[in-house]
Amino acid sequence: MLSCKQATELMSQEQDRPLSLAERAGLRLHVWICTGCGNYRRQMAVLRAACRRFGSGTP
Repeated sequence: MLSCKQATELMSQEQDRPLSLAERAGLRLHVWICTGCGNYRRQMAVLRAACRRFGSGTP
């Protein structure tokens, strides 16, 4: 089982590189169990989308 620190590191790394099958499975299991990390993952997605919109000039 991943710790929250390991899970957030993997969430960050998945933005830059494809995760291995074992990494994806461990992360999916951790996020399914840990509501805090699930919230963090959703927040990362919102921030990523906001940055893309800001960069493209779309309001």
